[in-house]
Amino acid sequence: MSQPLLLDLVSGGFMLAGAFFFLAGTVGLLRFPDVYCRLHALTKADNLGLGLLSVGLALRADLWTERVQILLIWLLVMGAAATVCHLLARSSLEEGVPAWGEDS
Repeated sequence: MSQPLLLDLVSGGFMLAGAFFFLAGTVGLLRFPDVYCRLHALTKADNLGLGLLSVGLALRADLWTERVQILLIWLLVMGAAATVCHLLARSSLEEGVPAWGEDS
């Protein structure tokens, strides 16, 4: 097996795995019963999906500066997603949104 073909297969595998986790996060958003479970599904699955997608794209990048940019974008998105998830969960808790299984 030639080197470019192997690189394409590994890169494609990472990108397909990332797309799977994005899809899993979307299914979790649609299927989970309350806002807290939905936030958990979105932040965990989407961060992992973006991480795998970033690895797949970094393998295809030609320059190291492109790889650094991909890494920085992933880190920025992880920080932003954690912050937004925390703010939404706190706001929901302060508004009295009950968790699944709790009596209101």
